[in-house]
Amino acid sequence: MRILVTGGAGFIGSALVRHLVKDVGAEVLNIDKLTYAGNLASLKEIEGAPNYRFLQADICDMPKMSEAMTTFHPDRIMHLAAESHVDRSISGAGDFVQTNVIGTFSLLEAARHYWNDLSPARKDAFRFLHVSTDEVYGSLGEGGLFEEVTAYDPSSPYSASKAASDHLAIAWYRTYGLPVIVSNCSNNYGPYHFPEKLIPLIILNAMEGKPLPVYGQGVNIRDWLFVDDHARALSLIVSRGRLGEKYNVGGRNERRNIDVVRRICALMDELRPEPKLHTDLITFVTDRPGHDARYAIDATKLETELGWRAQENFDSGIERTVRWYLENEWWWQPLRHGVYSGERLGILKKD
Repeated sequence: MRILVTGGAGFIGSALVRHLVKDVGAEVLNIDKLTYAGNLASLKEIEGAPNYRFLQADICDMPKMSEAMTTFHPDRIMHLAAESHVDRSISGAGDFVQTNVIGTFSLLEAARHYWNDLSPARKDAFRFLHVSTDEVYGSLGEGGLFEEVTAYDPSSPYSASKAASDHLAIAWYRTYGLPVIVSNCSNNYGPYHFPEKLIPLIILNAMEGKPLPVYGQGVNIRDWLFVDDHARALSLIVSRGRLGEKYNVGGRNERRNIDVVRRICALMDELRPEPKLHTDLITFVTDRPGHDARYAIDATKLETELGWRAQENFDSGIERTVRWYLENEWWWQPLRHGVYSGERLGILKKD
């Protein structure tokens, strides 16, 4: 099996590539532009594997994508390349539209032309998995879960750009017959997570005795999914998912942001105790504009149709994550000191 992965140097992408190379044994071509969030160090353990290769390229470059496909001859394309941080989309929406919308269009078109030229047998076996987010659905109230049929209602430039790319992917299936499947996941966490996101930011700030910023009162709720569980789900969906369908991937681990932060503080008190409790570092800051109140995924379709189950609950996964950051300073230290030091992002400035 030959699998082309876009965005494979990112957080979720690198977990997927490691899984495909080590556990599945697939031949993998990883295409990544290596923006600030792309990090080849996340793939250090497989960089010399005979079934892994890397190409630095931009998915917006359609000729380059076409060349990669005709050279590598993939049986599957798993598309994860995207700008993904909501805060950055608030102050720099253009990059999100370019990569997430135009980039997805370019990749779909390159894949369509490649697929059309395949032999009948390979054409029937080919799959294109478009990996997306639960944020396209908007915000939930106190009850209910996002289902695959939930209407789209994006709130941020990031989620709007991902919603647009989802619609493109399904349109290429319905119009051209390209064998597309779409997945929408809840909030991922785990090792190799770029430190602008909540969980790694809190862990690293706690390690350094810096304030632990919590938006608003920390009551926004997210469904947390351990990244290795997500990687297994994606491999299953692209292998056995029904064409033209959507599959929601969630961990069934809803937590308020403040409770996530407090759990990290408790683990830090246990694993790296300081004279003062880490909860003393919690600092409430002005909320993010358009901050959705609650996300929660109904993963029943994935669980019943394809037999997937999350192997980590939040307590086991967050302990694994905290321990990993404590033990792997080699990975995050260059990012923390050379790329992103923990400053507030996404603040609207007056013209």
